[in-house]
Amino acid sequence: MRVVAGLVSAGACAVLVLASGCGTGSAPREEPAATVTVEKTPDTPDPSAITQEPPAAAPRPADQWVMPNLVGTTLQAAQDQVQAVTAGGVYFTGSHDLGGQDRSQVLDRNWQVCTQNIAAGAALTAESRVDLGVVKLEETCP
Repeated sequence: MRVVAGLVSAGACAVLVLASGCGTGSAPREEPAATVTVEKTPDTPDPSAITQEPPAAAPRPADQWVMPNLVGTTLQAAQDQVQAVTAGGVYFTGSHDLGGQDRSQVLDRNWQVCTQNIAAGAALTAESRVDLGVVKLEETCP
């Protein structure tokens, strides 16, 4: 029985040596993964996406035209010319009787323009109030 017990002891030792990694004493070590640092940069707005509105009080260049010379034309032609120059931006023009009779200008084709409150060549805007001094066609401008 001694022989059997000795063989069992020797076998147990052999199993123990094999289980311990063949004499290295420790299991193989894994290398740590590399660390990557990512920094988030602040979002920078696209300069072309930034728009600035012009101040409300100042007319935009697209809303500014050159006042034509209306003196000598009929009231109807003067009104048509202002509307054409401004592409409808200035639709209403005012007029008053220079003949001293305070007559209403009912038929615009029967009146001629003698004066204009905005000089020819001056800036005309959508906010401009055009006022034309007129007399009847058969009358002379004062």
